[in-house]
Amino acid sequence: MTKSLIFAHRGANKEAAENTRSAFDKALGYPIDGIETDVQLSRDEVAVLWHDRFLGKVGFPLKHIDDFDYAQLQAMNFSAHFSAGVKPEGILSLKEFLDAYRKCCRLLLEIKNRDWESSSRHQIKVRQTLEMACAFNGTAYGDAIMVSSFNLDSLVYAHQCAPEFPLVYNFETDQTYADAQRILSAQSFLHGLCLPIDSLDEAMVKLLRDHGKCIAVYTCNSDAEINRALELGVDILISDVPQKALQVRALKMRNK
Repeated sequence: MTKSLIFAHRGANKEAAENTRSAFDKALGYPIDGIETDVQLSRDEVAVLWHDRFLGKVGFPLKHIDDFDYAQLQAMNFSAHFSAGVKPEGILSLKEFLDAYRKCCRLLLEIKNRDWESSSRHQIKVRQTLEMACAFNGTAYGDAIMVSSFNLDSLVYAHQCAPEFPLVYNFETDQTYADAQRILSAQSFLHGLCLPIDSLDEAMVKLLRDHGKCIAVYTCNSDAEINRALELGVDILISDVPQKALQVRALKMRNK
């Protein structure tokens, strides 16, 4: 059985506010293999870590990240929504994240390019992410840092900017085996696909293996989801409960 790598989804987000230093530090309290996080762009074009489309968790339910400058986002408390009394934390920039965690484990940087943004901002976000990741990866690109997105056009552009960089396309829940066939044939540069766990089956695994691609899955939280991903031999298992995924993997490896 292939040893699947366990990635903490936005850090240990059940133990601290997602995409904060606290969540990442708590995740590293377990022997995880990697961290997945989300990249967006402030109004003044600073790459920052945030998942949601809106800022309801910090008191602005109708606002987006790009409605505020980086200094304003730093002054907000991105941990208050998790529980009362926790240490306030401003938004974390991508540079700060890479500085702090690039040597700790593998990293998967998901670029969130939104439909209301201009294509020029999409491209700025891609370039910034790649420039910082490449600076840390060096010219000999491995998979210590990978970039993913649900926006295929962004990955095509990323490939033009950094042809050898490992890029992963995130599948939506309504995409199918036929979509995977078409995309893998048309975009052979892709390092792999990141699939919803419900979309993963033996046929999809065979398709990706036949193309020599990395298989990642999200978001595996129940015992059944974790076991299914491990039994199908995925390369990367993304979980909100990485400690549980690690325990299940350890048990399977002992019983192999």
